Amino acid sequence: MTVNEAISALGKRLPLKVAEDYDNVGLLCGNLEREVSGILISHDTLENVVEEAIVGNCNLIVSFHPIIFSGLKSLTGKNYVERALLKAIENKIAIYAIHTAFDNDWFGVNYKIGEVLSLKNQQILLPKNRSLKKLEVFVPSDYSDKVKNALFEAGAGNIGFYDECSFSVSGKGTFRPIEGSQPFSGQQNVRENSDEDIISVIFEDYKLYQIVSAMKLAHPYEEVAYQIMTLENENQFSGLGRFGELGMEMEEEEFLKYVQKVFGLKVIRHSEFNSKKIKRVGVLGGSGASGIKAALSHKCDAYLTGDIKYHEFFQSEGKMLICDIGHYESEQFVTQQLFEILSEIFPKFAISKSVVKTNPVNYFL
Repeated sequence: MTVNEAISALGKRLPLKVAEDYDNVGLLCGNLEREVSGILISHDTLENVVEEAIVGNCNLIVSFHPIIFSGLKSLTGKNYVERALLKAIENKIAIYAIHTAFDNDWFGVNYKIGEVLSLKNQQILLPKNRSLKKLEVFVPSDYSDKVKNALFEAGAGNIGFYDECSFSVSGKGTFRPIEGSQPFSGQQNVRENSDEDIISVIFEDYKLYQIVSAMKLAHPYEEVAYQIMTLENENQFSGLGRFGELGMEMEEEEFLKYVQKVFGLKVIRHSEFNSKKIKRVGVLGGSGASGIKAALSHKCDAYLTGDIKYHEFFQSEGKMLICDIGHYESEQFVTQQLFEILSEIFPKFAISKSVVKTNPVNYFL
C-alpha cells in the first residue's frame, strides 16, 4: 500500500473537504508513491514523535494537529516546526494532518466529549451552513435506476444516518434533434415525445464534480438536462461542537467536580457561578470561544471548551457557566479515536499510537 492509497482510503471516511477553510489539513510532506511500512497516530507531530516513528519503522504519521499552520518561508531547523519537518523528510516519513475534518465529523472530537459526559440527544452546535446542494436530472424512465445507482455510488443521497435517498416524479418530455446532433432516440428535425423521470438527490457541496461526472456517464442522452441548487438548509450532521442534556441536572459545583472526574483534570477555569442548575451542556474541543454565542442561543446552562481569554468569560452574562478545561484536555481522546478508525479501515496493517507526551501545558499545584 502506497502513501497515496492509504490517505485516499482515510479520506473516504474523513473527507478533508469538510475541514474549515483556514485549516492546513492533508499531506504536509512525503512521497505519495512510497510504500507504507507502518502508520503512527499522534496528537501533534513534534520532533520526538518523528523519532518514535523512526524507531517503530512507521513512515506515515497521521496527526490530529498540523505541524505547519502558517506560511513556511524556509526550512533550516531554526524552530520546533522546522526541526520536526526536516527529521521527517530526511528519514522519508510522510506527515498527514486531519484536524478540523475530524472536528466537523459527526463521530469526531466533539461526539466523544459528549459521550464522555453522557450527554443525551446530541446535536451539532455550529452546523456547516449552506454546504448542501440538490440535483434534479431528467432521465428516460428505462434508465432511471441506472442513473440513480450511479448517483448513489458517487455519494449522493446521504442524509444523516440514511443513504440512497432520492425522490422521483414521472412525466412526459419533448425534444427535437437538430443538425449536428447524434440523438439517443428519434430523428433530426422531428419532435420526440418520451417518458421521463425527474430524479432529485441531495449531496454535500464538495462532492459536486464526482456526482455530476457519474450522472453524465450513466445517462444515455447526448445532452443531459439537469439543474443544481444550493440549499439554505443547515447540515445537521456536520459542523463544530455539540450540545445535549445530562441525565439529571446538577448544581454548578457538582457539575464541575463531575467534569473534573470524567476528564481527569487538575484544574478548571470557569466564569462566575450564577446559581443556575446545569442540565443542557455545550462542548467544543480545542480553542472554542467562537462557540459561546451559539451555546447561549441554544440555551445551554454550561459550555466546555479550551483557550478562553479573560474578556471572553464576560460573554456568559450570568446566563451560562463557561468552563475552560484546557485545549489538549478537551481533545485527549483523539488519538484513540483515530486509532480505532484506522484499524477498521486497515485491519491487517501495522498501526500504532504515539506514547509521546505532546501537551505543552503543565500545572504547579
